[in-house]
Amino acid sequence: MRMDTRLRLGIAITALVTPFSNDRLDLAVLERLAERQINAGINGLAVCTVTGEGPTLSPAERAAIIRTCVRVASGRVPVIAATGTNATSTTIALTLEARRLGADAALVTVPYYSKPGQKGIVHHFEQVAAASDLPVIIDDSPSRCASGLTLASLEALAPVGSILGVVHSCGEEARLTPHLRQRFVSLSSDDGSALSFLACGGDGMLSSGANVEPRLFASLCRSAKTGNIEIATALHDRLQPLIRALAEDGSPAPVKYALHVLLGTLPEVRLPMVGVDANEKAAIFAALTGLAESRRQARAV
Repeated sequence: MRMDTRLRLGIAITALVTPFSNDRLDLAVLERLAERQINAGINGLAVCTVTGEGPTLSPAERAAIIRTCVRVASGRVPVIAATGTNATSTTIALTLEARRLGADAALVTVPYYSKPGQKGIVHHFEQVAAASDLPVIIDDSPSRCASGLTLASLEALAPVGSILGVVHSCGEEARLTPHLRQRFVSLSSDDGSALSFLACGGDGMLSSGANVEPRLFASLCRSAKTGNIEIATALHDRLQPLIRALAEDGSPAPVKYALHVLLGTLPEVRLPMVGVDANEKAAIFAALTGLAESRRQARAV
């Protein structure tokens, strides 16, 4: 199946966390987490993202994560490797490495910190796309990168065939022109606004919360894309307390703590990220308890 076709099938992609134990990769746990996602109906795995603490990973660690998830997925879902940096040459090198390791696509951020102008951003993506046949998904996150991608720049990139889609950090599907909607797969990376994004014509979501509740997030996305807005809204409402608790500080620490409560995995993160505090733990625990109670009530009916 072609990669672009696979990505269009009711898209719910998880930005997978990276498990650590004593500051070392725990590949056995990574395998379990990846398999859990696939079994729950998630349509893709994005690895080495910000949620996966990609900026703290060594090249060897990145390779091990991609290789492990490609093996676990075994063609059942695409594996998307985050390869973007603030240097075009480094981004190209990481993208070529992801291709060699079997990734199905590269998630490439707008260059951060350097704060390039729109012309530089366009040339960056053109060069990355030209260097490999690996499909590219643009990650447009102005709050993290200091530079956003304008509609004019997206139009300039539309002729680049290997650029497959765009991830929007703030649910901005409504701003896209009909041509851009048709040309690019549009994903939201903001769990809180994902339902409205999908209702406005977005194709899917790149979710951090799906680490915790993959089945519910996959069901929400599938329901919205098949026109079952009432069901999608009910699922969105059920997930809101968890979404709010996990988004408290924008780091993977709340997600890892929630997985610790559910699965017993270690909640360890790497500096500059730190673990959750007592208030955050209480909010996460309350959200998980509420979801468990809603399941119990559903089974009792």
